[in-house]
Amino acid sequence: MTTAPATALAPPRAARVATWAYFGLNGFAVGMWVVHIPNVERATGISHSTLGLLLLILGGAAFTGMQVAGPLADRLGQRRLVPAAGVLLGLSLFGPGLAGNWWTLGLALAVFGFSNGSIDVAMNTHAVVVERAYPRPIMAAFHAMWSIGGAFAALIGAAALHAGIHTAVSLSVCGVICIVVSLIASRFLVEADQDEPEQSADTEQVAPPARLVWALGGLAFGLMLAEGVANDWAALQFRDILGTSTSTAAYAYGSFAVAMTVGRFATDRVAALIGPAAIVRYGAALAAIGLTTVILVPWVPVGLVGWALFGLGLSGGVPQLFTAAGNLDPRASGALMAKVVGLGYVGLLAGPALIGALTHWMPLNVAFALPVILCVLTVLAAPVLRPIAAQPKEDAG
Repeated sequence: MTTAPATALAPPRAARVATWAYFGLNGFAVGMWVVHIPNVERATGISHSTLGLLLLILGGAAFTGMQVAGPLADRLGQRRLVPAAGVLLGLSLFGPGLAGNWWTLGLALAVFGFSNGSIDVAMNTHAVVVERAYPRPIMAAFHAMWSIGGAFAALIGAAALHAGIHTAVSLSVCGVICIVVSLIASRFLVEADQDEPEQSADTEQVAPPARLVWALGGLAFGLMLAEGVANDWAALQFRDILGTSTSTAAYAYGSFAVAMTVGRFATDRVAALIGPAAIVRYGAALAAIGLTTVILVPWVPVGLVGWALFGLGLSGGVPQLFTAAGNLDPRASGALMAKVVGLGYVGLLAGPALIGALTHWMPLNVAFALPVILCVLTVLAAPVLRPIAAQPKEDAG
């Protein structure tokens, strides 16, 4: 095996910090857009229904960006694609704040969605490369940084709104921050071939079975659908089913979000001890128990515990699935990641809509049986991760 000169390699720790920066930056950018949605809606004079349609454009553009970025990451390398996607994300933030009507906002959201999907796949693919240089899992902490970035956006965005700062100014400043940080962090990124042993010429490379890719994507779909349900319906469940005030209802999502963030910071060390399959299996089981508690017990303190257990259970599963997808075939890591991340993203978008549709025929808490069933199915399907987890160690030998 040949090794590149030490001076040509970014230290793994520096690459890890740089990847943290991109995840945090992405969460911050998305969060800043979310907190400014009401202002953008008023500035463009559109209705709620029109906004809903434009958000579908954003989601479709994000999915397209994921499918484009995956093969590009394999062809151009993550070290080029990640900062390029970060700069594009920063530039795209200027659009929503400057939009003056429905069609300019639709165009701005299409660009924003495409850039967000692109950096999502690119940074996750790079995170897998960085993780290979470490003796233990580190992927979940990257996803925790995304949550931290979103939390900062909520605080800073709320302060900007309270101070009366124009939406165009807030989003533009956020865009400039994205561009500057992306360019600075880019010098610490690494390429896949820098951290992996070379394959001998007579080693036959076998493409992963399509059913395995679809299995990972299906698990990502189910877990992210459950996450989407919590994002959009946790507070409403407290208000409409338990009859709490709006302020109290906010604690339902808060307990979920805090537990998920804490769980992601803790997941990596637990995964190093028990393995990714166990993380997915027992995490999904805990999530099912938590949401079942929410469904069955009409008491606010117990409900808060239930949402916290739901967030804690879901916190570690998706990072394990993304790592597994990136390690199926290092030659096509980006393309495989795009498929699994894309299916997960579809679940994230579909979850709230499916629950909304079910509420036409049943109470909201009964509709929550759907994510519970998906969590149970994940428990049963989690062993699919075992041979994937073992593969990198066998290759390294």
